[in-house]
Amino acid sequence: MLQDISETNNIFVSGVIETEPVFSHEVYGEGFYSFFLRVPRLSESEDILPVTISDRLSEPEKIRKGGSIWARGQIRSYNTYENNKNHLILSIFVKEIYFLSPGEEVKENPNHVSLDGFICKPTVYRTTPRGRRIADILLAVNRAYGKSDYIPLIAWERNALFSKGLEVGDNIKLEGRMQSRIYRKKIDNGEIVEKTAFEVSVSKMELSRE
Repeated sequence: MLQDISETNNIFVSGVIETEPVFSHEVYGEGFYSFFLRVPRLSESEDILPVTISDRLSEPEKIRKGGSIWARGQIRSYNTYENNKNHLILSIFVKEIYFLSPGEEVKENPNHVSLDGFICKPTVYRTTPRGRRIADILLAVNRAYGKSDYIPLIAWERNALFSKGLEVGDNIKLEGRMQSRIYRKKIDNGEIVEKTAFEVSVSKMELSRE
């Protein structure tokens, strides 16, 4: 089913389409559509992940809410400017898609990410109120034409402790999963609103020796 593709930025996801596709943007006559995919976790909870797909890869009419797919591609990032602030937006950019038939199952891990990039911001290491070690990392992953994707990572326990010693410019390789996380934020008028963050939860990490 899957082809072996060696890249510095690779994600495979499988799940149920959560929303109907909506038009996102057009580049040189190529239309791009976005939708959300509901991906199961081993813990029996779920992640709701943003997906972007070209109309040259699949007609939008085939992407129907409630349908099951697997997709392979890359995590892409871009910035939006709202309320005088820059916001980093992530999406799964699909390069390969397969529509599952009713009852058809995928044997692969339904959410697997592999990245090879460079630490581009000092790691934030801390301990939770319950004593768990955690680290926030921002990784720059190069892609074609001199561009880069900036991908937030979250590492726990031994991976967090390992990342504590990393420096800006270090090249690391990692595996993990892309996750959605709901958090509460106080806005300027004092109101508390719920927002969703997207990040890669690290399961394996190593310093590249190449």
